[in-house]
Amino acid sequence: MSEERPARPSDIARAALEAARAASAARPKPTRRRIAGPRRTWSGPRPGADDPQPLGRLVDSLISQQDWSERTRVGSVFGRWEALVGPEISAHCAPQSLTEGELLVVAESTAWATQLRLLAPTILGKLRAQVGGDVVTTLRVVGPTAPSWKKGPRSVRGRGPRDTYG
Repeated sequence: MSEERPARPSDIARAALEAARAASAARPKPTRRRIAGPRRTWSGPRPGADDPQPLGRLVDSLISQQDWSERTRVGSVFGRWEALVGPEISAHCAPQSLTEGELLVVAESTAWATQLRLLAPTILGKLRAQVGGDVVTTLRVVGPTAPSWKKGPRSVRGRGPRDTYG
């Protein structure tokens, strides 16, 4: 009678390894097929096009691809008005519209409208330097408008509210 000794864990692992090696050797070798196209190149130590990019660079490339450069320059006049003309001037006026190179600026008082008309060449120079020369070509400054006495969709010509006082 031969006495069987219990299997040790190392013997079980060795037998499993031998079985896996035999199964691997019996399996057919895969053939390497080259897929048509350029070989994959790595960008190396410098940043590549497929690496994460700063958001500003991505937005700039999108603007140039979609040909939105003119629209963004027009929008920057309104969006960056305080930075373009300075905080003192922007506190007393605001851009209203920009059509065909003419920027309409509304001042808070007639005194500021006069002051802005005198500063128009300086303001145009700042706008040309920071936004671009072809976006704003002329500056038209208007003062505040008088209050309208017309209420509602219909009105009657006449002297206005003074004709009811007397």
